[in-house]
Amino acid sequence: MNKTLKEKTTQDKIKSKLHPRSQHRERYNFKALIKSSPELRPFVSPNKYGDESVDFFNPDAVKALNTALLKHHYGVTYWDIPEHYLCPPIPGRADYIHNIADLLKGDRAQIPQGKKIKGLDIGVGANCIYPIIGNYEYGWSFIASDTDETAITSAHAIVEKNSKLKSRVSIRHQAQSNAFFKGIFNAEEKVDFTLCNPPFHASLKDAQKASLKKLKNLKGRRPNKAILNFGGQNNELWTKGGEARFVKDMIYESRNFGKQCLWFTSLISKEVTLKPTYKILQKVKAEHVKTIEMGQGQKISRFIAWTFLNQQEQKEWMVERW
Repeated sequence: MNKTLKEKTTQDKIKSKLHPRSQHRERYNFKALIKSSPELRPFVSPNKYGDESVDFFNPDAVKALNTALLKHHYGVTYWDIPEHYLCPPIPGRADYIHNIADLLKGDRAQIPQGKKIKGLDIGVGANCIYPIIGNYEYGWSFIASDTDETAITSAHAIVEKNSKLKSRVSIRHQAQSNAFFKGIFNAEEKVDFTLCNPPFHASLKDAQKASLKKLKNLKGRRPNKAILNFGGQNNELWTKGGEARFVKDMIYESRNFGKQCLWFTSLISKEVTLKPTYKILQKVKAEHVKTIEMGQGQKISRFIAWTFLNQQEQKEWMVERW
């Protein structure tokens, strides 16, 4: 049912579906964001409900909003991405990080924090969002990999120009387009978790169709196709076989690194992908598998986590590393 204007303008201030520790549960405070990043000011204006907002059809506006959010909430002093590279929604990325923290905590009294805790971001992109949030919120260290050299250059610049990230994030180029861990992990290197935001679509056509639908929902009208040039390179948006094939290949390769990682994880966009993924995890004899749901707005997102370590090995891992 469509909300009336009154209902829209008196909607709940708290976004209860976001993680309880998220800094984004309240609606955007544009006055505070503009104070942190004055470059946002020209893009903020009242929407049809009288609320301050930005035009999400405008790539420059979305980029300015992300810059302001990262400066205001996560202490970033420099952030930029090349034109046409993925500019992801910050609240959803933060939810993944907070749920990873809960996964690592398990039944322990406290969330493991500090630089000893290390994650691998597979496909960090030009934006470097996950290492930024994970380091700010929990002090974690990161390895951040990508096959795209332009993305690597951009992520490296972000790390180098933010002193808090410099000693905590290692940017590494993945020279093998069909590999995830090989060539990234050093022989004796261990990480406590991996995370990944896979290319969801199976073709460029599917990616464009999904983008048109998403943007139409934002405005209630069909957007100009030129807008599709904004929001991600081909390797960020689609891959042969879609996310199901991508995650399948990741799982098979993860077997070879099962003693070097406590929890492997990946976002799963489509619920239909879960069933075949469970079968693959059973086939590779993963010790434990978890599916963790996250809610953002009207959409339910999720990630799947698996480990090859049994309970005793997990306890020994924590004692040794944490």
